[in-house]
Amino acid sequence: MLRRIVIFNAFCVFFAASYIVVPGPAYPATKGEIWPKPQQETKEWTYYKLSPAVFKFTVKGKTCDILKAAIERYTSVLRTTHHIAWKHTKKTWKKVESRSTAADPDFKGALQELQINLLAPCEVYPHLEMNEKYSLKVSGISKLESDSIWGILRGMESFAQLFYMAKGYKDVLINATQIVDFPRYTYRGLLIDTSRHYITVANILKTLDAMEMNKMNVLHWHIVDDQSFPYQSEKFPQLSLQGAYDPSMVYTKTNIIQIVSYARDRGIRVLPEFDVPGHTRSWGVAYPSILTKCYQYGQVVGLGPMDPTNNVTYKLIGDLFREVQERFPDKYFHLGGDEVAMECWSSNPDLINFMSEHNMTKPSELHAYFMTKVIPLLGQKSKPIVWQEVFDEGVKLPSDTIVQVWKTVGAQDMIPILSAGHKLIYSSSWYLDYLANGGDWNKFYAADPRQMIPKHYQDLDLNNILGGEACMWGESVDDRNLISRVWPRASAVAEKLWSAEQPRYNYYKSSVVEVSCRLEEHACRMNRRGVHAQPPNGPGFCIA
Repeated sequence: MLRRIVIFNAFCVFFAASYIVVPGPAYPATKGEIWPKPQQETKEWTYYKLSPAVFKFTVKGKTCDILKAAIERYTSVLRTTHHIAWKHTKKTWKKVESRSTAADPDFKGALQELQINLLAPCEVYPHLEMNEKYSLKVSGISKLESDSIWGILRGMESFAQLFYMAKGYKDVLINATQIVDFPRYTYRGLLIDTSRHYITVANILKTLDAMEMNKMNVLHWHIVDDQSFPYQSEKFPQLSLQGAYDPSMVYTKTNIIQIVSYARDRGIRVLPEFDVPGHTRSWGVAYPSILTKCYQYGQVVGLGPMDPTNNVTYKLIGDLFREVQERFPDKYFHLGGDEVAMECWSSNPDLINFMSEHNMTKPSELHAYFMTKVIPLLGQKSKPIVWQEVFDEGVKLPSDTIVQVWKTVGAQDMIPILSAGHKLIYSSSWYLDYLANGGDWNKFYAADPRQMIPKHYQDLDLNNILGGEACMWGESVDDRNLISRVWPRASAVAEKLWSAEQPRYNYYKSSVVEVSCRLEEHACRMNRRGVHAQPPNGPGFCIA
């Protein structure tokens, strides 16, 4: 069976690279290829058949509620895959001829079980330094082993992706395979924005399903912004009562507990962002006094960023953040700090006087003043993450602050941050709200943040580039198109952050064809599992 797959994949490269238009998909999907590509993988000629009545997961080592839930989840995934094949065969059995596997000397019968050997007790929550390494051997009795529950989860996902439908969809098959796998970058995130458009809890959970399939491990939840305040606070209920689009468009304590728990079961952290002092206009619907009055020609023309001179501002922020920390167990808290409308600060007579009294000559010093008062409000429970403007404007940040880079593609913005000894997250190349015609995932796949650093800066600790994040800002996405807009475009980011370093990506080399064919399979696989990913490459088909 593997011989036929190798021949098929070679045909895929030739066929898709041809300049002659021929019938069929632009990039024929591979069969049983894992996304993101494993670090080390060896496939054999022999193969097995999935029989749901025979196959089982068995636990040989430690166990916990996360593992039990994963076994239930992946049992359902495999049964669904088998059912899709059976259903399609039932529809087309008179029209499609399929070679019997029993006559093939490489066929070794039904896959019996996957033995799961977790070597250490489960951790309670995923975290920045979590171990996601695993080893997997597929044979009649297959074995998955890891030192951590997070590695077990990644290995179970890889195991599920090795299954493929035989020609004619008569059987679901898997090749004998050996894998040793681990992520290249520790931080592999996706940002969603629930202020510009409200996203239902169901679609946030669906996003987490897709992230699990792509081995992404951080959901960066940009929960509030200028446009709306959907976070429902118990201490400050007026924030959402007056700041949300609608009373139904809020995230309750129960909702947040559900989302965090769902993410935990998939080895995904949920990172809250409450962006301050800018992007806070919705806070001021209920509490206008915490915002700055903006002046023009001596008249108040509206409200701008938070007022850095008002002690009430810091009292509200501190109390709110303590509540948020109780709901989000992650050890990091994103404070934002980007795109502050300093023209408003410069226009306000009270702030002008404050600057004069404190020997400040420019509004960026107000920004630094604000951030140095806000960061300590996190206390010992959370470490700060900020957008790069906070660093760029010279704010003296604690050494454990992570800086998120987004403004300039390439090394330009990363080098000063690395030189200062800070860890960073890279996002500049991965803004999913920037659209291009056709399958634009290629441009995301071309970016590798560590490769961007010039050789004469190689004395910098490139391990301080923790990873990166695909950002799906919400101006033009809502519940109706979030999933298809993100996937499989974010899959390109996921593979660049997980898989082994490759030579710089060239749009015109044959490797592009290989990646395109694998992504074609992966997008179809996501659809089979209920994630409505858009076509990645052009004409094609998917049995789902």
